[in-house]
Amino acid sequence: MRNTRALAVAGAAVAALGLSAPAAVAGDTPSNIVALPSVIARGGQLTITVDGCRHGGTATSNAFTRPARLSPISGAKETARGTATIRNNARPGPYDITVMCDGKSLTKPHAFTVIGGVRGGIGGSSTTGATPTDMAIGGGLVTAALVGGGVFWMRRRAERRV
Repeated sequence: MRNTRALAVAGAAVAALGLSAPAAVAGDTPSNIVALPSVIARGGQLTITVDGCRHGGTATSNAFTRPARLSPISGAKETARGTATIRNNARPGPYDITVMCDGKSLTKPHAFTVIGGVRGGIGGSSTTGATPTDMAIGGGLVTAALVGGGVFWMRRRAERRV
């Protein structure tokens, strides 16, 4: 009786382990698309790595300047890698990547995110020129400096007369 119970527990454990194990990738089916960096500025270069792409293929996205060629990685079994350039006029937001390997395709939604570039040299602002709020703050600071300077000058002038 004890042997039967131990055998049943062992069988249940093996079955649970077998069901929880990931399914094996069959042949040349693309899987596991990885895009690095996951957040990239317009005009940047993105590295794409795909498992299950033994002979290479292509990767496409609406943000790419042209489809990226995926080449097999030597020493890595069934893995291909490629580089894509992000369009300079790509809109900020998440983008999908579709990979085609040996006539089979796989799409990874929201594989990477494009961010808007900064305008270096002018404080990183993304607007053109000063806003009305900026002008009001600047005008208020200049006015306060003039009034403070005038009060200081008038006090110094009055001290010399005494």
